Amino acid sequence: MKKKIVVVMSSVMGALLVLVSLVSFTGTLRQHTTAKEEDKPTIVLVHGAFADGSSWNKVIPALQEKGYHTIAVQNPLTSLSDDVAFVERAIAEVKGKVILVGHSWGGVVITQAGNNEKVQSLVYVAAYAPDEGQSIESLSKDAYEVRKISNVQGLADPIVSSDGYIRLKEETVVNHFAQDLPAQEARIIAAGQGRFHFSTITAKVSNPAWKNKPSFYVVSDKDHMISPQLESEMAKNIHATTYHLDASHVVMLSQPAAVVKVILAAAGDK
Repeated sequence: MKKKIVVVMSSVMGALLVLVSLVSFTGTLRQHTTAKEEDKPTIVLVHGAFADGSSWNKVIPALQEKGYHTIAVQNPLTSLSDDVAFVERAIAEVKGKVILVGHSWGGVVITQAGNNEKVQSLVYVAAYAPDEGQSIESLSKDAYEVRKISNVQGLADPIVSSDGYIRLKEETVVNHFAQDLPAQEARIIAAGQGRFHFSTITAKVSNPAWKNKPSFYVVSDKDHMISPQLESEMAKNIHATTYHLDASHVVMLSQPAAVVKVILAAAGDK
């Protein structure tokens, strides 16, 4: 009888030892996984004019699947300082490093906001990348009026409210803003577009972050909102690693996988 008790106790002790080992291994694995995830920078996505955070809805799932914490900032589009403040608030939430991604007008915002020490690199997606003292107005005037490069159709006939906010006509969104998306999807974008205050067009950047941070640039070769030639010139001026995509202004919606690859490259993820 005593011999049977000893055998049973040995079996129980053995099982407990195995269980303790498994718990210890699982805890170590979880700590290792958590550490690896914490090592990844947070991706902060900044939308452009005539848009909101949903601009990134096709990009976010792919980044999350790769283990990246992702924040899509909802900019008010009321002024450069207001939009920069919203981005800075998002950066303040992050413990580690940040990759700032800006689309269109969002490029101006990340150029100013990217000076935060947490920001590891900048990604411009069919975006403005102004130099010190430049604005959308000065960049556009130099490109289209002074140097006479081919202008774009998308901003030819916007709707301006009495209090200075700009939006695009539905047909403009369908034909020039998101012309490589299904028409119904483009009409949804038109319905949900943000109103963009006129003062933002003349807002000047004071300290361009790209002078001190690695930059990446996606040129949309079928862009009707910003000239693809101007995009290429800005990418060259900021010494960005440059990618060309055969896409409209909303390349992150028409070719999200390609945009994700650029963001991952900026994060150092091969």
